[in-house]
Amino acid sequence: MKKKTPAGFAKFTKTKSNAAIKESFKQEKRKIKKEREAYFDQQRNQARQQPVSPTAKNSGPAVHKKPENTGLMPLNKYIAHSGICGRREAAEMVKKGLVIVNGVSVTEPGHKVSVKDAVKVNGKKIVPAKSLVYILLNKPKDYITTTDDPQGRKTVLDLIRRASVERVYPVGRLDRNTSGVLLLTNDGELAQQLTHPSHEVRKLYHVTLNKPLEKKDFEKILQGVTLDDGPASVDILAHPDPKDKTQVGVEIHSGRNRIVRRIFESLGYDVRQLDRVIFAGLTKKNIERGKWRFLTEKEVRELKYFGKGK
Repeated sequence: MKKKTPAGFAKFTKTKSNAAIKESFKQEKRKIKKEREAYFDQQRNQARQQPVSPTAKNSGPAVHKKPENTGLMPLNKYIAHSGICGRREAAEMVKKGLVIVNGVSVTEPGHKVSVKDAVKVNGKKIVPAKSLVYILLNKPKDYITTTDDPQGRKTVLDLIRRASVERVYPVGRLDRNTSGVLLLTNDGELAQQLTHPSHEVRKLYHVTLNKPLEKKDFEKILQGVTLDDGPASVDILAHPDPKDKTQVGVEIHSGRNRIVRRIFESLGYDVRQLDRVIFAGLTKKNIERGKWRFLTEKEVRELKYFGKGK
């Protein structure tokens, strides 16, 4: 299903760096559409074979009950399901000795635990979430993407404080001065899929520079630039408004820290505004800056599909 392009940004999606990229992108979209339709057809067929509760509702936020799990699971997965962070972050916390299981410090992320075990992270007892929650936030500037800040700065959790009794966390990061689409959830499996480099989940950014982007630098970015932590490339680069070269649209799948800002800074430009317009097919359409909404059931299904595709 085709996602609508946010208002004021349609020109970017129609503008390609050259004919070859444009045709390649069209072919990839057709391929993904066919795969997605086949995937949903399979899901619908499976759903028809399962009994449906007469009290089931088709509206409201996408909140899914987790089946009770009395079996064993890796410690980092247990922590991720508690809504503190994703699996990778959980594994690092375990390795640092911040996790206690039944009164004993455990430093192996793969250590098996169950819901019957007493697990503490930083001295606080945690339990797996009973419901899965998915929140889409249009993040404003001056908020940091973290669950807690020792310096007392404003975090994105301050904006969704009353959204759910379940504890959620951001999927990926947007730096303090970057605005736009941000997903928050307690679904550790989905967070793992959307942030793992192998899935190459794409993001679209609207960049405002301090000066017009020169043609030679435009070409350098398309060819790839070298940063302190290695080569960096973009998937698509274009101007939303051909008359305003300070405005640039960037589609990228890399999740490296501050990657878009660093690409332009490496060529002598200052990024005055950076706004994430699309993340894994999700847009901020009809969500005011600083506001949020729950994802629909349909969006959750599509998001999990995007998490499996490239």
